[in-house]
Amino acid sequence: MYTIGQVSEMFDLPISTLRYYDKEGFFPNLVRKGNIRYFSNNEIEALRLIECLKKSGLGIKEINQFFTWVSQGSASYENRKELFEARKLAVEAEIKNLQKTLSLLEFKCWYYSKAMEDGTEEYIREMLPDKLPSDIQKLYDASRE
Repeated sequence: MYTIGQVSEMFDLPISTLRYYDKEGFFPNLVRKGNIRYFSNNEIEALRLIECLKKSGLGIKEINQFFTWVSQGSASYENRKELFEARKLAVEAEIKNLQKTLSLLEFKCWYYSKAMEDGTEEYIREMLPDKLPSDIQKLYDASRE
């Protein structure tokens, strides 16, 4: 069992956020002794899931819907699976966009290193758009897909 302070440190979340999640009903079996909340491994796993869903782009309302489905048991498996499939697609799209961004950043790092080495951008411009070194060409092309 963990106190709210320990869980706050574990997840780098404010205590107020954990209290809010509790108020939203995300921890229905949370143990309370007096005024102190004690988090079990079940709440820790629920919190991992909440944070995952938040990072995937869901808001509290949608996360709350997920937990409503969980409380409905096996009747909501299809809804839950569809939610995770949709989030997976959204994250994959975001990764693709971030990879494109990373490719451009890596290209520009090379570009300016080369420009500093040469003392000019002229030689690089002559290589554009399709006469770059092969590894750099891949970055350049990937940043434009």
